[in-house]
Amino acid sequence: MKVKVHYISLVKSFTKTSIDDFNVGEACLLSDVLQIIADKYGKPFTQEVYDPQHQEMKATFVAMVNGVLMDQLQGVNTPLKDGDNIILMSLMTGG
Repeated sequence: MKVKVHYISLVKSFTKTSIDDFNVGEACLLSDVLQIIADKYGKPFTQEVYDPQHQEMKATFVAMVNGVLMDQLQGVNTPLKDGDNIILMSLMTGG
């Protein structure tokens, strides 16, 4: 199955691209795709965006699946379907 990952704002600076398409197996979880991304983009991505060892997003970043925040789904254990769109982005902060 195929999923599309969009990198927005600061995340894009770690991937040097705005979009990736990944072919993944059936019964794929969001954490599986995040691991693929971590393997592809390495240390800058894993230090700043996603910690694969603990399977968690860093505090200032968030993932969305089809427009829904991962925390409103099953977090990194959210099951994915063919054609899903994932967005990785930094949280908005202000003051």
